[in-house]
Amino acid sequence: MMIVLTSLIFALIGLYLGGGGIWLIVLGGSWFYLIAGAAFLATSFLIFARNPLAYWVYGVTILVTLAWALLEVGLDWWQLGARGGLVVLLGLWMLVPWVRRPILRDEYGFPEQRPAARAGAWPLAGAVTLSIIVAAVSLFTDPHAVNGSLPGVRNADASVTERVPADEWHAYGRSERGQRYSPLDQITTENVGDLELAWQIQTGDMKGPNDVVETTYENTPLMVDDTLYVCTPHSWAMAFDAKTGEQRWKFDPQVPVDGNRQHQTCRGVTYFADPDIAEGERCKNRVYLPTADARLIALNAADGTICEDFAENGTLHLETNMPYKTQGYYYSTSAPLAIAGKIIVGGAVNDNYSTQSPSGVIRAYDIDTGELIWNFDTGNPDKTEPLGPDETYTKNSPNSWTVMSGDSDLGLVYVPFGNRVPDQIGLNRSPSEEKYSSSVTALDVETGEPVWVFQGVHHDLWDMDAPAQPPLLDLTIDGETVPALVMPTKQGEVFVLNRETGEPILPVTEVAAPQEGGLEGENLSPTQPVSALSFNPPKLTGKDMWGASLLDQLACRIKLKQYNYEGRYTPPSLNGTIVYPGNFGTLNWGSVAVDPERQVMFAMPVYMAYTSTLVPKTEPGAPTQGINSNNGSPYAVAFSTLLGPLGVPCQAPPWGYVAGADLTTGEIVWKHKNGTIQDMNPLGLKIRMGVPGIGGPIITKGGVAFLGAAMDNYLRGYDLTTGKQLWEARLPAGGQATPMTYETSDGTQYVLIVAGGHGSVGTETGDYILAYKLPEG
Repeated sequence: MMIVLTSLIFALIGLYLGGGGIWLIVLGGSWFYLIAGAAFLATSFLIFARNPLAYWVYGVTILVTLAWALLEVGLDWWQLGARGGLVVLLGLWMLVPWVRRPILRDEYGFPEQRPAARAGAWPLAGAVTLSIIVAAVSLFTDPHAVNGSLPGVRNADASVTERVPADEWHAYGRSERGQRYSPLDQITTENVGDLELAWQIQTGDMKGPNDVVETTYENTPLMVDDTLYVCTPHSWAMAFDAKTGEQRWKFDPQVPVDGNRQHQTCRGVTYFADPDIAEGERCKNRVYLPTADARLIALNAADGTICEDFAENGTLHLETNMPYKTQGYYYSTSAPLAIAGKIIVGGAVNDNYSTQSPSGVIRAYDIDTGELIWNFDTGNPDKTEPLGPDETYTKNSPNSWTVMSGDSDLGLVYVPFGNRVPDQIGLNRSPSEEKYSSSVTALDVETGEPVWVFQGVHHDLWDMDAPAQPPLLDLTIDGETVPALVMPTKQGEVFVLNRETGEPILPVTEVAAPQEGGLEGENLSPTQPVSALSFNPPKLTGKDMWGASLLDQLACRIKLKQYNYEGRYTPPSLNGTIVYPGNFGTLNWGSVAVDPERQVMFAMPVYMAYTSTLVPKTEPGAPTQGINSNNGSPYAVAFSTLLGPLGVPCQAPPWGYVAGADLTTGEIVWKHKNGTIQDMNPLGLKIRMGVPGIGGPIITKGGVAFLGAAMDNYLRGYDLTTGKQLWEARLPAGGQATPMTYETSDGTQYVLIVAGGHGSVGTETGDYILAYKLPEG
């Protein structure tokens, strides 16, 4: 019975590999699978015939598979496992007594005397043993690691220029410059391993049964005068004692549930101390709360009550002058920018819902009164003076859903823009929308007029928004101090620009982009910009395909060949296009952290391949179930992660890294796998594969970088110089947020993170805030 069953298993696998191998060859792929299929079928026949040659044939099959795997992927354990795991396991099965004896012994139970049987099972056992040895060696080899050490301090006075007290955190990225750098150094590389939980609280704001999928905790709290200021997914503003976590006040704006929203989150509030109001007076210190129903509310920082002298009884209504006011299509997810007596507000517009969507206008309001001072609309960039009550902004124009940066000395606001709705169809974009789409644009803080624009993607059809707050710092280039801006992008480029002029500091070259397979009439850009500092991965090939076994690895290779794919920027198509890096982003809203003294950067590059398929609709505006409908457009769009038959990524790990780069040269000095699959497998196995993440890092003067973000529930501390992980703490929920650090009036430095999970990536939900400190004494 075992012989028949074993023969049947080999036959089925052989038929699958042979048939799939022929299909792959027709598509222009590897011949290996056809050869392997033939070898499995031959082994099946020999097993069924109880012929000892089965051990020779299958032993050679294992050796050929091993040689092929090593030639393709080297000593990469996860890649070798996909190719050889099933093959070796079947070899071990053939060595068990109840399979081996019927083949290698005659009908009387004595060893076979045929020449093929004299070696017994040793040909197969030797091949299996060699494969296991190679696998063991690969376990201790990391072919993906880049090792090195970042330079030390090059400008010791750089952090002194910040207007934020060293012990506090006043804005989303700590200051208007968005560096995510703290000059605190109580926690160092030597003692970070001793960090312990100081306090843990829960806000009480949990995802409800009627909330949208992407209900997420992405908040980075602020800390001023020993008080923490937090916002939650349902737009609650809360204040806590920074030493103990005790709640001081809570404000609930009563945001209604709305299934139209794509995102239910609040990344941060904005703090402002009014210099024209005397100390101790009400609303001297304010917290501005952006809400998920398109309001901006001014609160008294002392007690959370509304500052009624701002706008209309304390509230700005951001749907004012919008061309369409469909509920849930426009809202704020990120903290506005307080600068030069103004509060600068962007907003999120739902992706791929409708061609009749609100505008992506940027507006500057008087921070005291809420009076509109200027507006910058990429669809009408020459008209920056406030609109009249009966005028409207341009529909669908590129929006800025993320956090802006500012330079008070230069009088500039730096706005990261997305692209026009719908993201994947560019047939009806105006010249001005083409100019500002997927760019960072510098606006004059007094007038809103554009000073310069740098575009990260030309004619963006891949949802490659400029997704992140661009950090500002000064770099020493050829002995000269240059004002710099660091522009992280979803596609993996990190553009380092002169923030005064917009000119590249690190070289940017235009590289030819794919031109075939897109919609007829689409004005594809012939080139795309590439920075000297780039996390752009190599083009996917068949050898990058992965799976739990050789079987689904073959299926993924076939899938790779079936889709349109000529590398990054292959245009969206009716056939379906692979988008790699995907619009999840190599870098996303978590941005990067920069050290202004060492002039280096800490980043979390992520690599996940997606597919994008344009779907014709019978009538413009017709609903299309299960995909983004793009109402008003002739095409809907279907998105998916590039997955194999078992639901695991087709693309081989690692999928997530931490990396350190020198901003003066563009060199990526070190790069290491980040995160484990502990919270992604039912057994809770803590295996470091390098997993995706979303969130951001911070850097401290103590030489430690902190990062949560990964899809396992940990907050980690790293040596900024080498990238070595020095510490980790288990979180009760997903830490898809950016941590922060501060020092209280008693001289204690804390590291804090919000852990509430992320709906889209499926991490554990919660409502936690956790603070860590060194032991006393």
